[in-house]
Amino acid sequence: MKWLNIILGAAVAGILAFFAVKEIIHDPVYFLELFLGGLTRGSIYALIAVGYTMVYGIIELINFAHGEIYMIGGYTALIVASVLGLWGYNEVVIVILAFVFAIAYSCAYGFTVEKIAYKPLRNAPRLSALISAIGMSLFLQNYVMLAQTPEYLPFPELIPQFEFWEPWAHIITAPEMMIILTTVIVTALLGMLIKFTKMGKSMRASSQDKIMSALVGINVNKVISTTFVVGSATAAIGGVLIACHVGQINFFVGFLAGIKAFVAAVLGGIGSIPGAVLGSLVLGWTESFFTGYFWSEYEDVCAFTFLVVILIFRPSGILGRKETKKV
Repeated sequence: MKWLNIILGAAVAGILAFFAVKEIIHDPVYFLELFLGGLTRGSIYALIAVGYTMVYGIIELINFAHGEIYMIGGYTALIVASVLGLWGYNEVVIVILAFVFAIAYSCAYGFTVEKIAYKPLRNAPRLSALISAIGMSLFLQNYVMLAQTPEYLPFPELIPQFEFWEPWAHIITAPEMMIILTTVIVTALLGMLIKFTKMGKSMRASSQDKIMSALVGINVNKVISTTFVVGSATAAIGGVLIACHVGQINFFVGFLAGIKAFVAAVLGGIGSIPGAVLGSLVLGWTESFFTGYFWSEYEDVCAFTFLVVILIFRPSGILGRKETKKV
């Protein structure tokens, strides 16, 4: 079975490489546009997927309300930017405060959701926590819909198209470049947090064994809450960036983005932060090239079909590892 997977993987890689070379030669500019568009999509998915994978790595729970935190971050930035714009604040101040308030508000929501919906069920069967997560997702969707409106709302242009960027704007816009650069910076900072800080070491220890971590003095409850807060912050950044790029926002945008990011996390290997980023990029490129060269109407079908194919041959994901349980 292992050799069959290797042979099939090599065959698929060869076909994709042949197709890529052919399209590069035929229309290199269009290929580059699709590549950068997929990189932009994957970057947004990555900002959400790391939250999924961090929470799962510690408490083995899929936080299905995570997409709604992403959506709430976008709405918070919209409200703050609109109010500050009416008050006549400088554009730079509006951008900074919109991001700060979006991150702070989303972190508060993430912290509250963990305390209300997940902490009381920490020792309950996993199905109970899963149902609670789905219920919280539906609650937040309807709460925002009633508080705002079910219609799409226009989003202010917080990231302008800079003049020096005009020659390259037909290939990649300034907001898209900002999304990619922000994702690189955020994931790098997150990696440093996990690897070098005391809280990061506590997160790694808790993900391996929560009971032993508590016995050596680690406050596991604090670690779990911090994980939810950090994941909410990255999701909020993604929510603001994509709303700036698309130019509109709706109460339902977090659901589909959250599902796609969950797919990316599973694709890369749930529980692995590098896997979540890699899975997000792979999913973003897959969607971009499929919609660019085939049918845009079947974008979601392509994404989930690709996931099924990957999991058939590698159930643990691209960078995931098979779990071994001692008995």
